Amino acid sequence: MDDRERQTVAANQRNLWYERIMALIAAANLGLVAFDMTYVPWRNFWLQRSVQVASWRIPLPLPDITPLYDPIKGIEPHRDTQKYVKTVQQLETDLQQFGIDSPQVAQQLETLRQRSVEMVDTNPFSAANKSGTLEKIKNRMRDRVFTKDNPEASSRKAFEQFWTADYLKQKGVQPELKFFKDDIQQLIETNYYRSIGENGEPTSLFFVLDTPFVALFAFELLCRSFLISRRSRIKWIDAILWRWYDLIFLMPFWRFLRIFPVMIRLDQAKLIRLDRLRDQATQGFVSNIAGELTQAVLNESLGQVQVALKQGGLAKQLLSAIDKPYKDLNEKDELQELVSQTLKLTVYQVLPKIKPDIEALLRHPIEAVLEQTPGYGILKSVPFVGNVPNQVNQQLITTATEGAYQALIVALEDKVAAELVSQLIRNFGKVLVQELQSGKSLDEIQTLLNELVEEVRVNYVDKIAQNEVEVIVNSPRSPKQLGSRLQ
Repeated sequence: MDDRERQTVAANQRNLWYERIMALIAAANLGLVAFDMTYVPWRNFWLQRSVQVASWRIPLPLPDITPLYDPIKGIEPHRDTQKYVKTVQQLETDLQQFGIDSPQVAQQLETLRQRSVEMVDTNPFSAANKSGTLEKIKNRMRDRVFTKDNPEASSRKAFEQFWTADYLKQKGVQPELKFFKDDIQQLIETNYYRSIGENGEPTSLFFVLDTPFVALFAFELLCRSFLISRRSRIKWIDAILWRWYDLIFLMPFWRFLRIFPVMIRLDQAKLIRLDRLRDQATQGFVSNIAGELTQAVLNESLGQVQVALKQGGLAKQLLSAIDKPYKDLNEKDELQELVSQTLKLTVYQVLPKIKPDIEALLRHPIEAVLEQTPGYGILKSVPFVGNVPNQVNQQLITTATEGAYQALIVALEDKVAAELVSQLIRNFGKVLVQELQSGKSLDEIQTLLNELVEEVRVNYVDKIAQNEVEVIVNSPRSPKQLGSRLQ
Protein backbone atom coordinates (compact mmCIF):
# COMPACT_ATOMS: atom_id res chain seq x y z
CA MET A 1 0.00 0.00 0.00
CA ASP A 2 1.50 3.31 -1.12
CA ASP A 3 1.28 6.64 0.70
CA ARG A 4 -1.72 7.86 -1.30
CA GLU A 5 -3.75 4.76 -0.45
CA ARG A 6 -2.80 5.10 3.22
CA GLN A 7 -3.94 8.72 3.22
CA THR A 8 -7.24 7.74 1.57
CA VAL A 9 -7.85 5.00 4.13
CA ALA A 10 -7.01 7.35 7.00
CA ALA A 11 -9.32 10.04 5.59
CA ASN A 12 -12.16 7.55 5.20
CA GLN A 13 -11.62 6.37 8.77
CA ARG A 14 -11.74 9.93 10.11
CA ASN A 15 -14.86 10.64 8.07
CA LEU A 16 -16.50 7.49 9.44
CA TRP A 17 -15.75 8.53 13.03
CA TYR A 18 -17.17 11.98 12.32
CA GLU A 19 -20.34 10.46 10.86
CA ARG A 20 -20.69 8.23 13.92
CA ILE A 21 -20.29 11.13 16.34
CA MET A 22 -22.88 13.21 14.51
CA ALA A 23 -25.22 10.22 14.24
CA LEU A 24 -24.99 9.64 17.99
CA ILE A 25 -25.67 13.34 18.65
CA ALA A 26 -28.71 13.13 16.37
CA ALA A 27 -29.87 9.99 18.20
CA ALA A 28 -29.45 11.78 21.54
CA ASN A 29 -31.54 14.68 20.24
CA LEU A 30 -34.22 12.25 19.07
CA GLY A 31 -34.19 10.64 22.52
CA LEU A 32 -34.64 14.08 24.10
CA VAL A 33 -37.58 14.74 21.75
CA ALA A 34 -39.16 11.41 22.70
CA PHE A 35 -38.65 12.17 26.40
CA ASP A 36 -40.29 15.58 26.01
CA MET A 37 -43.26 14.12 24.12
CA THR A 38 -43.86 11.44 26.76
CA TYR A 39 -42.99 13.45 29.89
CA VAL A 40 -46.49 14.72 30.66
CA PRO A 41 -48.25 11.35 30.14
CA TRP A 42 -45.51 9.57 32.14
CA ARG A 43 -45.04 12.25 34.80
CA ASN A 44 -46.45 9.95 37.51
CA PHE A 45 -43.68 7.47 36.79
CA TRP A 46 -40.94 10.09 37.02
CA LEU A 47 -42.53 11.53 40.15
CA GLN A 48 -42.93 8.24 42.03
CA ARG A 49 -39.99 6.41 40.38
CA SER A 50 -41.59 3.03 40.94
CA VAL A 51 -43.60 0.38 39.14
CA GLN A 52 -46.74 -1.33 40.35
CA VAL A 53 -46.71 -5.14 40.15
CA ALA A 54 -50.00 -6.60 41.42
CA SER A 55 -50.36 -5.17 44.94
CA TRP A 56 -46.65 -4.44 45.38
CA ARG A 57 -44.92 -1.21 44.46
CA ILE A 58 -41.29 -1.70 43.45
CA PRO A 59 -39.09 1.43 43.76
CA LEU A 60 -36.53 2.12 41.03
CA PRO A 61 -33.11 3.74 41.60
CA LEU A 62 -33.86 6.80 39.47
CA PRO A 63 -33.20 10.46 40.27
CA ASP A 64 -36.10 12.85 40.79
CA ILE A 65 -36.08 14.92 37.61
CA THR A 66 -39.49 16.51 38.05
CA PRO A 67 -38.14 19.65 39.82
CA LEU A 68 -35.86 20.19 36.81
CA TYR A 69 -38.24 19.39 33.95
CA ASP A 70 -41.55 20.61 35.33
CA PRO A 71 -40.62 24.27 34.60
CA ILE A 72 -39.83 23.29 30.97
CA LYS A 73 -43.43 22.11 30.54
CA GLY A 74 -44.92 24.95 32.60
CA ILE A 75 -46.00 22.56 35.38
CA GLU A 76 -46.53 23.83 38.92
CA PRO A 77 -47.95 22.11 42.02
CA HIS A 78 -51.69 22.63 42.21
CA ARG A 79 -52.49 25.08 45.00
CA ASP A 80 -55.52 23.27 46.44
CA THR A 81 -54.01 19.79 46.51
CA GLN A 82 -50.69 21.20 47.69
CA LYS A 83 -52.44 22.87 50.66
CA TYR A 84 -54.16 19.59 51.43
CA VAL A 85 -50.84 17.72 51.61
CA LYS A 86 -49.26 20.44 53.76
CA THR A 87 -52.23 20.29 56.17
CA VAL A 88 -51.67 16.56 56.58
CA GLN A 89 -47.98 17.17 57.29
CA GLN A 90 -48.91 19.82 59.86
CA LEU A 91 -51.33 17.33 61.47
CA GLU A 92 -48.50 14.82 61.87
CA THR A 93 -46.38 17.50 63.55
CA ASP A 94 -49.19 18.50 65.94
CA LEU A 95 -49.87 14.86 66.83
CA GLN A 96 -46.25 14.41 67.86
CA GLN A 97 -46.15 17.64 69.86
CA PHE A 98 -49.62 17.93 71.44
CA GLY A 99 -51.38 14.58 71.09
CA ILE A 100 -54.64 13.59 69.43
CA ASP A 101 -56.90 15.22 72.02
CA SER A 102 -55.29 18.67 71.71
CA PRO A 103 -57.13 21.71 70.27
CA GLN A 104 -54.42 22.08 67.60
CA VAL A 105 -55.10 18.57 66.27
CA ALA A 106 -58.85 19.16 66.38
CA GLN A 107 -58.37 22.32 64.29
CA GLN A 108 -56.29 20.47 61.72
CA LEU A 109 -58.82 17.65 61.47
CA GLU A 110 -61.60 20.18 60.91
CA THR A 111 -59.58 21.83 58.14
CA LEU A 112 -58.92 18.45 56.48
CA ARG A 113 -62.62 17.58 56.54
CA GLN A 114 -63.49 20.85 54.84
CA ARG A 115 -60.79 20.52 52.20
CA SER A 116 -61.72 16.90 51.55
CA VAL A 117 -65.30 17.93 50.76
CA GLU A 118 -64.03 20.74 48.52
CA MET A 119 -61.73 18.32 46.70
CA VAL A 120 -64.58 15.89 46.05
CA ASP A 121 -66.99 18.62 44.93
CA THR A 122 -64.72 20.88 42.84
CA ASN A 123 -62.45 18.19 41.32
CA PRO A 124 -59.14 20.10 41.10
CA PHE A 125 -57.74 17.19 39.02
CA SER A 126 -59.83 18.02 35.95
CA ALA A 127 -57.50 20.77 34.68
CA ALA A 128 -54.71 18.22 34.34
CA ASN A 129 -57.01 15.61 32.76
CA LYS A 130 -56.56 13.44 35.84
CA SER A 131 -60.16 13.03 36.95
CA GLY A 132 -59.54 9.31 37.01
CA THR A 133 -57.00 9.86 39.78
CA LEU A 134 -59.67 11.53 41.90
CA GLU A 135 -62.03 8.60 41.34
CA LYS A 136 -59.28 6.24 42.44
CA ILE A 137 -58.74 8.32 45.62
CA LYS A 138 -62.47 8.32 46.39
CA ASN A 139 -62.76 4.56 45.87
CA ARG A 140 -59.77 3.78 48.09
CA MET A 141 -61.01 6.02 50.91
CA ARG A 142 -64.54 4.58 50.70
CA ASP A 143 -63.21 1.00 50.82
CA ARG A 144 -60.99 1.88 53.77
CA VAL A 145 -63.67 3.43 55.98
CA PHE A 146 -66.83 1.54 55.09
CA THR A 147 -67.67 -2.05 54.40
CA LYS A 148 -68.69 -2.94 50.86
CA ASP A 149 -72.30 -3.75 51.83
CA ASN A 150 -72.91 -0.34 53.44
CA PRO A 151 -75.64 1.41 51.38
CA GLU A 152 -74.84 4.85 52.86
CA ALA A 153 -71.16 4.71 51.92
CA SER A 154 -69.93 7.72 49.95
CA SER A 155 -66.53 9.25 49.42
CA ARG A 156 -67.55 12.50 51.14
CA LYS A 157 -68.74 10.70 54.27
CA ALA A 158 -65.67 8.51 54.16
CA PHE A 159 -63.35 11.53 54.26
CA GLU A 160 -65.41 13.21 56.99
CA GLN A 161 -65.27 10.10 59.16
CA PHE A 162 -61.63 9.36 58.40
CA TRP A 163 -60.49 12.80 59.63
CA THR A 164 -62.01 12.47 63.13
CA ALA A 165 -60.25 11.81 66.41
CA ASP A 166 -62.62 8.97 67.33
CA TYR A 167 -61.92 7.08 64.07
CA LEU A 168 -58.15 7.53 64.37
CA LYS A 169 -58.22 6.35 68.00
CA GLN A 170 -60.32 3.33 67.07
CA LYS A 171 -58.27 2.24 64.02
CA GLY A 172 -54.89 3.50 65.20
CA VAL A 173 -53.29 6.78 64.30
CA GLN A 174 -50.07 5.41 62.76
CA PRO A 175 -51.68 2.67 60.60
CA GLU A 176 -54.25 5.10 59.23
CA LEU A 177 -51.71 7.82 58.52
CA LYS A 178 -49.46 5.26 56.83
CA PHE A 179 -52.38 4.16 54.65
CA PHE A 180 -53.07 7.77 53.73
CA LYS A 181 -49.44 8.50 52.78
CA ASP A 182 -48.96 5.28 50.78
CA ASP A 183 -52.32 5.02 49.01
CA ILE A 184 -53.86 8.51 49.00
CA GLN A 185 -51.16 11.15 49.32
CA GLN A 186 -49.08 9.74 46.46
CA LEU A 187 -52.07 10.11 44.17
CA ILE A 188 -52.84 13.62 45.40
CA GLU A 189 -49.23 14.69 44.76
CA THR A 190 -49.51 13.68 41.08
CA ASN A 191 -51.95 16.52 40.47
CA TYR A 192 -50.53 19.71 38.97
CA TYR A 193 -51.39 22.95 37.27
CA ARG A 194 -50.02 23.69 33.78
CA SER A 195 -50.02 27.23 32.49
CA ILE A 196 -51.38 28.22 29.08
CA GLY A 197 -49.37 30.34 26.64
CA GLU A 198 -50.59 33.27 24.58
CA ASN A 199 -51.09 30.92 21.63
CA GLY A 200 -53.71 29.01 23.60
CA GLU A 201 -51.52 25.93 23.94
CA PRO A 202 -50.00 24.51 27.15
CA THR A 203 -46.68 26.08 28.00
CA SER A 204 -43.59 24.33 26.64
CA LEU A 205 -40.03 25.68 26.74
CA PHE A 206 -38.51 22.67 25.01
CA PHE A 207 -37.06 24.96 22.34
CA VAL A 208 -34.56 26.15 24.97
CA LEU A 209 -33.09 22.62 25.08
CA ASP A 210 -33.56 21.94 21.40
CA THR A 211 -32.06 25.14 19.99
CA PRO A 212 -28.39 24.10 20.49
CA PHE A 213 -29.02 20.89 18.54
CA VAL A 214 -30.84 22.76 15.77
CA ALA A 215 -28.01 25.29 15.53
CA LEU A 216 -25.43 22.50 15.32
CA PHE A 217 -27.30 20.64 12.56
CA ALA A 218 -27.93 23.90 10.66
CA PHE A 219 -24.23 24.77 10.77
CA GLU A 220 -23.28 21.26 9.69
CA LEU A 221 -25.78 21.37 6.80
CA LEU A 222 -24.32 24.65 5.57
CA CYS A 223 -20.78 23.26 5.71
CA ARG A 224 -21.75 20.00 4.00
CA SER A 225 -23.66 21.85 1.28
CA PHE A 226 -20.70 24.13 0.63
CA LEU A 227 -18.32 21.18 0.29
CA ILE A 228 -20.76 19.24 -1.92
CA SER A 229 -21.32 22.24 -4.20
CA ARG A 230 -17.57 22.76 -4.59
CA ARG A 231 -16.80 19.08 -5.08
CA SER A 232 -19.67 18.25 -7.44
CA ARG A 233 -19.81 21.67 -9.15
CA ILE A 234 -23.52 22.17 -8.51
CA LYS A 235 -25.53 25.04 -7.12
CA TRP A 236 -25.58 25.61 -3.39
CA ILE A 237 -29.36 25.15 -3.18
CA ASP A 238 -29.05 21.85 -5.07
CA ALA A 239 -26.39 20.73 -2.63
CA ILE A 240 -28.77 21.45 0.25
CA LEU A 241 -31.49 19.40 -1.45
CA TRP A 242 -28.92 16.63 -1.80
CA ARG A 243 -29.16 16.34 2.00
CA TRP A 244 -32.89 17.09 2.13
CA TYR A 245 -33.49 14.82 5.12
CA ASP A 246 -31.27 17.02 7.32
CA LEU A 247 -33.79 19.84 6.84
CA ILE A 248 -36.15 17.91 9.13
CA PHE A 249 -33.82 18.74 12.04
CA LEU A 250 -34.56 22.43 11.50
CA MET A 251 -38.35 22.07 11.73
CA PRO A 252 -39.76 23.55 14.99
CA PHE A 253 -42.83 21.31 14.69
CA TRP A 254 -43.48 17.61 14.08
CA ARG A 255 -40.17 16.83 15.77
CA PHE A 256 -41.03 13.12 15.79
CA LEU A 257 -40.17 13.10 12.06
CA ARG A 258 -36.52 13.36 13.05
CA ILE A 259 -36.54 9.59 13.37
CA PHE A 260 -36.05 9.41 9.57
CA PRO A 261 -32.81 11.45 9.30
CA VAL A 262 -31.55 9.79 12.48
CA MET A 263 -32.05 6.32 10.99
CA ILE A 264 -30.39 7.43 7.75
CA ARG A 265 -27.41 8.84 9.63
CA LEU A 266 -27.02 5.71 11.75
CA ASP A 267 -27.09 3.64 8.59
CA GLN A 268 -24.51 5.87 6.88
CA ALA A 269 -22.31 5.63 9.98
CA LYS A 270 -22.57 1.81 9.80
CA LEU A 271 -24.06 1.64 13.28
CA ILE A 272 -27.22 -0.10 12.01
CA ARG A 273 -28.15 -1.87 8.77
CA LEU A 274 -31.21 -0.72 6.87
CA ASP A 275 -30.50 -2.42 3.54
CA ARG A 276 -33.36 -4.90 3.77
CA LEU A 277 -35.85 -2.31 5.02
CA ARG A 278 -34.78 0.17 2.32
CA ASP A 279 -35.10 -2.47 -0.42
CA GLN A 280 -38.57 -3.52 0.75
CA ALA A 281 -39.75 0.08 0.95
CA THR A 282 -38.32 0.87 -2.49
CA GLN A 283 -39.84 -2.19 -4.10
CA GLY A 284 -43.23 -1.54 -2.53
CA PHE A 285 -43.19 2.08 -3.70
CA VAL A 286 -42.00 1.20 -7.21
CA SER A 287 -44.48 -1.66 -7.57
CA ASN A 288 -47.42 0.61 -6.68
CA ILE A 289 -46.26 3.35 -9.03
CA ALA A 290 -45.42 0.85 -11.77
CA GLY A 291 -48.88 -0.68 -11.73
CA GLU A 292 -50.66 2.68 -12.01
CA LEU A 293 -48.16 4.03 -14.56
CA THR A 294 -48.33 0.91 -16.74
CA GLN A 295 -52.11 1.01 -16.91
CA ALA A 296 -52.16 4.74 -17.59
CA VAL A 297 -49.56 4.56 -20.37
CA LEU A 298 -51.14 1.55 -22.09
CA ASN A 299 -54.65 2.95 -21.84
CA GLU A 300 -53.52 6.29 -23.22
CA SER A 301 -51.56 4.65 -26.05
CA LEU A 302 -54.40 2.34 -27.05
CA GLY A 303 -56.85 5.23 -26.81
CA GLN A 304 -54.74 7.29 -29.22
CA VAL A 305 -54.57 4.33 -31.60
CA GLN A 306 -58.36 3.95 -31.48
CA VAL A 307 -58.90 7.64 -32.19
CA ALA A 308 -56.50 7.47 -35.13
CA LEU A 309 -58.26 4.37 -36.46
CA LYS A 310 -61.71 5.96 -36.18
CA GLN A 311 -60.59 9.13 -37.93
CA GLY A 312 -58.63 7.25 -40.56
CA GLY A 313 -55.47 9.25 -39.89
CA LEU A 314 -53.35 6.26 -38.89
CA ALA A 315 -54.02 4.37 -42.11
CA LYS A 316 -53.41 7.49 -44.22
CA GLN A 317 -50.08 8.11 -42.48
CA LEU A 318 -48.98 4.50 -42.97
CA LEU A 319 -49.99 4.47 -46.60
CA SER A 320 -48.35 7.83 -47.29
CA ALA A 321 -45.21 6.69 -45.49
CA ILE A 322 -44.93 3.69 -47.81
CA ASP A 323 -44.87 5.96 -50.89
CA LYS A 324 -42.14 8.22 -49.46
CA PRO A 325 -38.45 7.55 -50.24
CA TYR A 326 -36.95 5.12 -47.74
CA LYS A 327 -33.80 6.22 -45.87
CA ASP A 328 -31.17 3.53 -45.60
CA LEU A 329 -28.97 3.99 -42.51
CA ASN A 330 -26.51 1.09 -42.82
CA GLU A 331 -26.39 0.26 -46.54
CA LYS A 332 -28.16 -3.02 -45.89
CA ASP A 333 -31.50 -4.22 -47.25
CA GLU A 334 -33.06 -5.42 -44.01
CA LEU A 335 -36.24 -6.54 -45.79
CA GLN A 336 -34.28 -8.79 -48.13
CA GLU A 337 -32.28 -10.17 -45.21
CA LEU A 338 -35.45 -10.89 -43.22
CA VAL A 339 -37.06 -12.62 -46.19
CA SER A 340 -33.92 -14.64 -46.82
CA GLN A 341 -33.59 -15.72 -43.18
CA THR A 342 -37.29 -16.58 -42.99
CA LEU A 343 -37.17 -18.64 -46.18
CA LYS A 344 -34.05 -20.50 -45.05
CA LEU A 345 -35.63 -21.30 -41.71
CA THR A 346 -38.81 -22.45 -43.44
CA VAL A 347 -37.10 -24.58 -46.11
CA TYR A 348 -34.30 -26.14 -44.05
CA GLN A 349 -36.01 -26.51 -40.68
CA VAL A 350 -39.80 -26.36 -40.98
CA LEU A 351 -40.72 -28.05 -44.27
CA PRO A 352 -38.82 -31.33 -43.64
CA LYS A 353 -40.74 -31.77 -40.38
CA ILE A 354 -44.19 -31.06 -41.86
CA LYS A 355 -43.61 -32.88 -45.16
CA PRO A 356 -46.02 -35.75 -44.25
CA ASP A 357 -48.73 -33.21 -43.48
CA ILE A 358 -48.22 -31.51 -46.86
CA GLU A 359 -48.42 -34.84 -48.67
CA ALA A 360 -51.61 -35.76 -46.82
CA LEU A 361 -53.12 -32.39 -47.74
CA LEU A 362 -52.29 -32.89 -51.43
CA ARG A 363 -53.44 -36.50 -51.48
CA HIS A 364 -56.90 -35.69 -50.15
CA PRO A 365 -58.25 -33.64 -53.14
CA ILE A 366 -56.76 -36.08 -55.68
CA GLU A 367 -58.44 -39.01 -53.99
CA ALA A 368 -61.71 -37.05 -53.84
CA VAL A 369 -61.54 -36.47 -57.63
CA LEU A 370 -60.77 -40.15 -58.31
CA GLU A 371 -63.69 -41.24 -56.17
CA GLN A 372 -66.02 -39.29 -58.44
CA THR A 373 -64.54 -40.81 -61.62
CA PRO A 374 -66.83 -43.46 -63.26
CA GLY A 375 -65.55 -47.00 -62.88
CA TYR A 376 -63.05 -46.11 -60.09
CA GLY A 377 -65.08 -47.99 -57.52
CA ILE A 378 -65.19 -51.13 -59.72
CA LEU A 379 -61.45 -50.84 -60.35
CA LYS A 380 -60.68 -50.72 -56.62
CA SER A 381 -62.59 -53.97 -56.10
CA VAL A 382 -60.50 -55.91 -58.67
CA PRO A 383 -57.89 -58.09 -56.90
CA PHE A 384 -54.24 -57.08 -57.34
CA VAL A 385 -55.36 -53.99 -59.27
CA GLY A 386 -57.37 -52.02 -56.70
CA ASN A 387 -54.26 -50.64 -54.91
CA VAL A 388 -52.59 -49.46 -58.10
CA PRO A 389 -54.35 -46.04 -58.22
CA ASN A 390 -53.42 -45.32 -54.62
CA GLN A 391 -49.81 -46.29 -55.24
CA VAL A 392 -49.69 -44.13 -58.35
CA ASN A 393 -51.28 -41.26 -56.42
CA GLN A 394 -48.77 -41.57 -53.60
CA GLN A 395 -45.86 -41.72 -56.03
CA LEU A 396 -47.01 -38.63 -57.88
CA ILE A 397 -47.48 -36.61 -54.69
CA THR A 398 -44.10 -37.69 -53.31
CA THR A 399 -42.38 -36.81 -56.58
CA ALA A 400 -44.16 -33.43 -56.76
CA THR A 401 -43.39 -32.41 -53.20
CA GLU A 402 -39.79 -33.54 -53.45
CA GLY A 403 -39.38 -31.66 -56.70
CA ALA A 404 -40.89 -28.53 -55.23
CA TYR A 405 -38.67 -28.82 -52.16
CA GLN A 406 -35.53 -29.20 -54.25
CA ALA A 407 -36.62 -26.24 -56.37
CA LEU A 408 -36.92 -24.10 -53.24
CA ILE A 409 -33.45 -25.12 -52.12
CA VAL A 410 -32.00 -24.24 -55.52
CA ALA A 411 -33.83 -20.91 -55.47
CA LEU A 412 -32.44 -20.05 -52.05
CA GLU A 413 -28.89 -20.69 -53.15
CA ASP A 414 -29.35 -18.64 -56.33
CA LYS A 415 -28.71 -14.91 -55.84
CA VAL A 416 -30.80 -14.00 -58.90
CA ALA A 417 -33.73 -15.93 -57.48
CA ALA A 418 -33.34 -14.16 -54.14
CA GLU A 419 -33.43 -10.80 -55.89
CA LEU A 420 -36.56 -11.86 -57.78
CA VAL A 421 -38.20 -12.83 -54.47
CA SER A 422 -37.37 -9.42 -52.97
CA GLN A 423 -38.76 -7.69 -56.07
CA LEU A 424 -41.90 -9.79 -55.80
CA ILE A 425 -42.38 -8.73 -52.18
CA ARG A 426 -41.91 -5.04 -52.98
CA ASN A 427 -44.33 -5.20 -55.89
CA PHE A 428 -46.77 -7.08 -53.71
CA GLY A 429 -46.65 -4.29 -51.12
CA LYS A 430 -47.22 -1.56 -53.71
CA VAL A 431 -50.14 -3.35 -55.32
CA LEU A 432 -51.65 -4.05 -51.87
CA VAL A 433 -51.42 -0.36 -50.94
CA GLN A 434 -53.06 0.68 -54.21
CA GLU A 435 -55.91 -1.75 -53.72
CA LEU A 436 -56.40 -0.62 -50.13
CA GLN A 437 -56.61 3.00 -51.22
CA SER A 438 -59.08 2.32 -54.01
CA GLY A 439 -61.51 -0.06 -52.28
CA LYS A 440 -63.59 -0.34 -49.13
CA SER A 441 -61.25 -2.88 -47.55
CA LEU A 442 -59.36 -0.15 -45.67
CA ASP A 443 -62.45 0.96 -43.75
CA GLU A 444 -63.28 -2.62 -42.83
CA ILE A 445 -59.70 -3.27 -41.68
CA GLN A 446 -59.73 -0.10 -39.56
CA THR A 447 -63.00 -1.16 -37.93
CA LEU A 448 -61.65 -4.61 -37.16
CA LEU A 449 -58.42 -3.17 -35.75
CA ASN A 450 -60.39 -0.75 -33.57
CA GLU A 451 -62.44 -3.62 -32.16
CA LEU A 452 -59.27 -5.67 -31.62
CA VAL A 453 -57.64 -2.82 -29.67
CA GLU A 454 -60.74 -2.52 -27.47
CA GLU A 455 -60.65 -6.25 -26.74
CA VAL A 456 -56.95 -6.03 -25.84
CA ARG A 457 -57.71 -3.15 -23.47
CA VAL A 458 -60.52 -5.04 -21.71
CA ASN A 459 -58.82 -8.43 -21.51
CA TYR A 460 -55.25 -7.45 -20.69
CA VAL A 461 -54.60 -3.79 -19.86
CA ASP A 462 -57.43 -3.39 -17.35
CA LYS A 463 -56.45 -6.65 -15.63
CA ILE A 464 -52.83 -5.88 -14.90
CA ALA A 465 -52.35 -7.53 -11.49
CA GLN A 466 -50.16 -6.22 -8.74
CA ASN A 467 -48.27 -9.51 -8.49
CA GLU A 468 -47.32 -9.21 -12.15
CA VAL A 469 -45.80 -5.79 -11.46
CA GLU A 470 -43.95 -7.18 -8.45
CA VAL A 471 -42.51 -9.90 -10.66
CA ILE A 472 -41.11 -7.16 -12.88
CA VAL A 473 -39.80 -5.26 -9.85
CA ASN A 474 -38.08 -8.36 -8.45
CA SER A 475 -36.57 -9.28 -11.82
CA PRO A 476 -32.77 -8.95 -12.42
CA ARG A 477 -33.33 -5.35 -13.51
CA SER A 478 -34.78 -4.39 -10.13
CA PRO A 479 -34.74 -0.79 -8.84
CA LYS A 480 -31.93 -1.69 -6.47
CA GLN A 481 -29.61 -2.81 -9.24
CA LEU A 482 -30.71 -0.01 -11.50
CA GLY A 483 -30.07 2.53 -8.75
CA SER A 484 -26.62 1.11 -8.04
CA ARG A 485 -25.76 1.55 -11.72
CA LEU A 486 -26.82 5.18 -11.62
CA GLN A 487 -24.82 6.04 -8.48
